[in-house]
This record gives sequence, C-alpha cells and structure tokens, in this order.
Amino acid sequence: MKLNKKIFKCVVSAAILVASATVAVAEGANIFVIGGKADDPFFAVVKRGVEDAAMIVEAQGGSIKWLGPQNYDNLGADVAKLIRTAISQNPDAIASPNWVPEAMDGALQAVVDAGIPLLLYNAGNLDKAKELGALNYIGSDELIAGTAGGAYFATHGSMNVICVNTVPGAANLEARCQGVSDGISSDGGKSTQLPLPATSFGNPTAVAQAIKAALLKDDTIDGIMTISAGDANSAANAIAQAGLTGKVQLGTFDLDETTLDRIDTGEQLFAIDQQPYLQGFLTVSLLNSYVNYGLNVPTAPILTGPGIIDAANVKVTIAGVAAGVR
Repeated sequence: MKLNKKIFKCVVSAAILVASATVAVAEGANIFVIGGKADDPFFAVVKRGVEDAAMIVEAQGGSIKWLGPQNYDNLGADVAKLIRTAISQNPDAIASPNWVPEAMDGALQAVVDAGIPLLLYNAGNLDKAKELGALNYIGSDELIAGTAGGAYFATHGSMNVICVNTVPGAANLEARCQGVSDGISSDGGKSTQLPLPATSFGNPTAVAQAIKAALLKDDTIDGIMTISAGDANSAANAIAQAGLTGKVQLGTFDLDETTLDRIDTGEQLFAIDQQPYLQGFLTVSLLNSYVNYGLNVPTAPILTGPGIIDAANVKVTIAGVAAGVR
C-alpha cells in the first residue's frame, strides 16, 4: 500500500516542526504534578488532562511526573511529603492542590523558597496562591460552587439537606459543605454536614449505610449533597434502600456516566461540574509555557467551574464523560 504523497509531506512537515521545537527548547520543562490517589475516578479525569498536555511537553524534550498519595487517611501530611520529594528532584515547576493548608503550606512555601515556580490547582484559592507566592490558582471556587448547590436545592423544594463529606478536614470539601449551608439558608432552608471517616472514601457500602442511617433517623431530610460522583452512587442506593425514592432529592459535586444517566431519567436533581480535565490540561500547559518562554496570563484565578448540570443540559454533557474528559 503506497502512502499518499500529500499525507507523507504533512507527516514530514509535522516531524520537522516537532524537531524544531525540541531544538528551540534544548532540555524542555520537567514538571511535577501532585494529584489524587490512583483509584480516585475524579483524578483519573484530571490526569487525562495532564497526559494530553504532556504530549507537547515531551515533544519539546521535557517530562511530566505525577505523584499521588496511597490513600486519604492522613492527606495533608502525606501530600506534604510528596511535595518535598518533588523539590528534591530539582524540577523546573511544581503543581499541587492545597487540600489541607495547615499541613501543606510549609511544603508549598518551600517550593517557592527553592526558586521553583508553583501553581495551585483544584483545591485552594487566589488569596492562598498570592500568600504562598504561587503563579496562579486554576480550579473552582468551592464556596461559590457549594452556595450555588444550596440555592438550587432550595429553589427546587428541598429545605433540609445533609452534605456528606467522606474526606473531612480537607479544606476544599469543607468549603463545599459550608457553601451548601450558606446557599440554602439564604432561602430559609438548612444544611448540616455528615462527616464520615476518611477510610470510607471509595467504600460504597460504608457510605450507603451511613447515609441510610441518617435518613431513617431524621425523616425531615429531603435532600442529600455528596462531595463526589462515587458517593452520589452510594447515596442513590441509600435513598432507595430507605424507601425514600421521589421524596429525597440528590445532588453532587462532580459527575460520571452513572450520575448523568440518573439526571437524564429524573432520578437525580443535579450535579456541579468543575471540569477536572481542564484543571489538569491548563495547569501543565501554563507551567510549560512559563518555564520555556516566560509566558503567563493576567487572568487570576483561572476558574473552571462551577457549572450546574441538570435535565436542561445533561444530554450534551454525556458525550464528554464517555470520552473521559468530563
């Protein structure tokens, strides 16, 4: 089979461009990205964005190294150690969430003190980025996202909502639940947090049983908000097991295919999307451009959410989840 000459020329031209870029940036940028644990489905989407952006980094002679904790039992201290491990490798830049500031700020400050460009993403805010000397913050403002969720519950008839937190103590998740409380209380409702042991994260049976117990204990609860799509699946099971389908409305932060299917069929009220793919992709792209060319953007923070996914826009979102980017 002969290769079409036009196609061959395009392939050769593309190879020359890549080679030229590699020559222009002799060594490329070596970037460390701190992320979630390996079996966290949310961070699988973040990592997909990182890997797509890494193709450009690697074509320029650079590299991307992903570091994540084994579990979330001692999140702040464990991630602080990963950050210091990254520093010891003399990278050109480091990106990290700031999940537990009191445990992680020292390590993040050490990045800046070592003269290594730092970018906060996913968990944190612009104020913290400025305090630490980071370049920027990329992600969602979790308090704003939670407030939007609480208000959405109230305008759709739920006035007593529990916010299920399977990683209590994580600043971004605490902010989510606080936002839900703020949003619903402004419309006369209330929301309380249901904190579960961090060991329950990723244990659907434990999460479902805890939510079911809370529902059976208080029959005035008419809404459940979860901090992840996986926990939303557990909450849906708990609602069904408690015999409260149609009486207790379900919302969640983040989404997956199952979440969208429930929204599409009317079994779930809404989800709040923070576009994790963009968090990974933009984080690596910005750091790579900064290290190689001194490029930066004046927009700060760079917000990737929140966005409400409900019956009105669920169908257009489903294709993105199937592609692994939402």
